[in-house]
Amino acid sequence: MSLDLNTAKKRRICGWFVIKINVLFVLQSPLVQAIFSQNVEEVKLLLHKKEDVNVLDQDLRSPLHAAAFLGDVRLMDLLIKSGAYVNAQDRAGLTPLHRAAASRNGRAVGLLLSQGSEVECRSRFGSQTPLHVAASNRALRCVEVLLPLMSSVDVMDQNGRTALHHAAYNGDAEMVTLLLNRGADLSVKDNRERQPLHWAAYLGHLEIVKLLMSCSADVACRDKQGYSPLHVAALSGHIDVVKYLLRHGAEMDEANAFGNTSLHMACYNGQEAVANELINRGANVNQANARGFSPLHLAAVSTNGALCLELLVNNGADVNMQGIGGMFALHLAVLYGFSDCCRKNVECLNLLLNSGADFTKTDIMGRAPLHYAAANGTYQCTVALVSSGAEVNELDLNSCSPLHYAAASHTFRRIDADDHQSDMRDKEALLPVHYAAAFGNKHNLELLLEMSFNCVGDVESSFPVSPLHLAVCNGQCEAVQLLSETLVCVDVRDSAGHTPLYVAAREGSVSCVEVLLSHGASCCVREHDRKQTPLHGAAARGHTDCLYALLSRADRDDLIDLADAQGQTALMLATLGGHVDCVHMLLERGSTPDAGDRRSHTALHRAAVLGSVECVSALLAHSASPLCRDIWGRSSLHFAASCGHTELLRLLLNAAAQVDPLDSLLDYSRYTPAHWAAYHGHRECLELLLDYKPLSLQEGNRFTPLHCALTPLHAAARSDTVSGLQLVLFWGSEVNSVDQDGRSALMVAAENGQTCAVEVLLQQAKADPPLHIAARNGLATVVEVLLSRGATVLAVDEEGRTPALACAPNKDVAECLALILSTMKPFPVKDAGISVLKHCSIAANHHPLLNRYAKERHGTVGLDS
Repeated sequence: MSLDLNTAKKRRICGWFVIKINVLFVLQSPLVQAIFSQNVEEVKLLLHKKEDVNVLDQDLRSPLHAAAFLGDVRLMDLLIKSGAYVNAQDRAGLTPLHRAAASRNGRAVGLLLSQGSEVECRSRFGSQTPLHVAASNRALRCVEVLLPLMSSVDVMDQNGRTALHHAAYNGDAEMVTLLLNRGADLSVKDNRERQPLHWAAYLGHLEIVKLLMSCSADVACRDKQGYSPLHVAALSGHIDVVKYLLRHGAEMDEANAFGNTSLHMACYNGQEAVANELINRGANVNQANARGFSPLHLAAVSTNGALCLELLVNNGADVNMQGIGGMFALHLAVLYGFSDCCRKNVECLNLLLNSGADFTKTDIMGRAPLHYAAANGTYQCTVALVSSGAEVNELDLNSCSPLHYAAASHTFRRIDADDHQSDMRDKEALLPVHYAAAFGNKHNLELLLEMSFNCVGDVESSFPVSPLHLAVCNGQCEAVQLLSETLVCVDVRDSAGHTPLYVAAREGSVSCVEVLLSHGASCCVREHDRKQTPLHGAAARGHTDCLYALLSRADRDDLIDLADAQGQTALMLATLGGHVDCVHMLLERGSTPDAGDRRSHTALHRAAVLGSVECVSALLAHSASPLCRDIWGRSSLHFAASCGHTELLRLLLNAAAQVDPLDSLLDYSRYTPAHWAAYHGHRECLELLLDYKPLSLQEGNRFTPLHCALTPLHAAARSDTVSGLQLVLFWGSEVNSVDQDGRSALMVAAENGQTCAVEVLLQQAKADPPLHIAARNGLATVVEVLLSRGATVLAVDEEGRTPALACAPNKDVAECLALILSTMKPFPVKDAGISVLKHCSIAANHHPLLNRYAKERHGTVGLDS
């Protein structure tokens, strides 16, 4: 518990008194300087010269604030008569009345009140009234002047504290007496439910405690966390207050919300006199708190708890009492590293061995006190326990011995124990040397290597992982240096085939990378799974410094373009991660920008997908080709258009125009970037592509961008927007073009429920009859069906062409065909049952039109039967 009234806030109320006046007001107005000089004549002269009486400084303080701070009634009266605002507030919300109250000048307070100053005006910080300020500053006369005008003597500030709280905090007996005589509530609680008695007891103001108790204050009152006045007096060590409260009925074994009694608090804070008084009065030395800890446990963790610990042991405290996690007092003593407590605790335990005390007992993790002493690096504690017979090879539930924990600690001094075993493995088969390496303790590594010849073999072993790997993974450069000097080969691999250099490069530890390279580590050793080198690891994570170190000491010329199992180079991985600095470095060192992986994807393909303009710019600056195709014939332009990266697409189009302006931009399925942009609904990309190559709407696959714009994703249309559709129509796309399945854009829109798209298409194609559409698109089967259903061959479209003329590829051909047909004589159809397509070679290439709405046949008997 931290029971204190913020002194800094009190000083803010008092304002300028913590800084020398001549320094603070060196930049103030002449009027304020004259006021602080208390030169009445000069003030009068300045006011006569029409000096602004309400001029404000940088903190919005007026001259009247300054005069009130000084408590100079003459200057205050002069300023007020000259028009000074009596209720002016500075930046902290303080008025001249607050300042006057802090100056403890009753006459100044009275003057301001007589001139209309607001008595209950509150500060901006702390929401304190002048009464709070006066009570905090022992301004008894000011309080006497203020009280008759207050609406209540128990008015609270922002923290819920009244003037009585402040007076009790300051130990001002006269102020407390005055407030109580004026009706102040002595049991009033602040926001933390602390009463004035709590503050007085916590700060050791015995006279105030007596005064409040004489007025029937509740000795057993509690705050929000269950602290009583006895608790706070005990934790702060005020023995006289503790004795007084005990004499007046305070319950010493009463616990707070955390289960701690007064004895717990006294022992935790090393208050030996209070602890002795409580024990002598019969306090329970073995009472457990909410975590199962007795006062002995708290004395063991205290920096000043040695005397309390000895006192408790001598008075029957149970040294084998277990708290949370099964920990004993001795565990806590060595864990928190107070060797003095540990020695005394061991001595006390030795005295109680005949009573069954056993300091070798373990907690629920199987750890004895020696484990904790070793882990905490407390040499004296460790010596004391080993000398007392503690088992140095005892294993906890993780199969760790004290030596494992000592190796990980910063205890550099060797413990002489002949029966220790440095080759004991924990549950994960790790040795003490692994712990020393992982935690970077060079001295411990040296000691372990000296202690056992086998440690050298353990360092070289990669089962389950080598110490060098652990040191590198944790960035322990000194340990890496020592182990590298010990090892014959630093390219030892772990179970995944990772070398220490690969791990260091992947983790970005440039110091470890440099140490390993200086000891001959190879940059070309690949790990097992993805066949990546350290260069791949550094590039993929964007570790520029490590990448530079690796490239500077490359042991083969083609290292920079070595590919992993997927065919990826370091440049590809750096681009994929968006690591621009690494991309620049690799390109400048000669990495091939157009190298492709197993699917022929280049670094530029990856940058296009990610939308990294910086990476694309870097690649293009080093002559990367935007027209490189993958195994499906797709270039980086296809990817940029598909992902909707407009600015990046603009860069690629400009580069493509310089490389090969005649490239059709078709992939192997004859799709253009415009197809992909329309397919995914990226309007800006589509506009850019159409502006670059308007004819791309008619080129390539017959599943045109128009179809894409109608139904993004084509099979699961979800949007009824028509912006993409209108755009491609604007650029001259054929409204009745069909895909490879013979479907027009209108059919696609209808199938997917795109109402708005259907309306747009119908409006665009309203003058074209179905027979014209089928004829224009070469749909022979559809033409046959339409003719059999009575479609007229003489119908004309908007341009006056019949269906026969609509078959012509352009207007000139249609005119020629019309001239030819006009000279021909009509011939009769001899057999109406013969298909019109019977003698046409095209018939063999079209399947009959499916009739999805035909009625089922239910086994009717044929007429011929």
